[in-house]
Amino acid sequence: MSRTETNLNIEVVVHDTETAVLTIGGELDIDTATSLHHHMANQFVHGRRHLVLDLSDLEFMDSSGLNVLIKAGREARNTGGDLHLAAPTPAVRRLFEITGLSVATPIHTNVDKALATAATSAPQAEETT
Repeated sequence: MSRTETNLNIEVVVHDTETAVLTIGGELDIDTATSLHHHMANQFVHGRRHLVLDLSDLEFMDSSGLNVLIKAGREARNTGGDLHLAAPTPAVRRLFEITGLSVATPIHTNVDKALATAATSAPQAEETT
């Protein structure tokens, strides 16, 4: 088993056609960041423009993980979507505050609040008469 498989757990749940929740646990670092990048890119390829990352089980994150989140936020915005971070551990939240990621990317206390915000930011279908 590779170190990536051992140190990072990613579970993807499709919430609706444009929204997915990725639950991330373990360690997000130079050895595992590519795996998370691939999971998020796969969601974008399948039309999910709104990603919610449940970080409640993320024990550690370094600059490689931070870089992946910054790129994902940029890619989401380029497609008219967004990235929402939910329930980060205190150490991970502190990293977001120190680096300024918390200014550009919404951080929510739980997944339900992140999903509610993502739903209100999604463009509504226009009615045709």
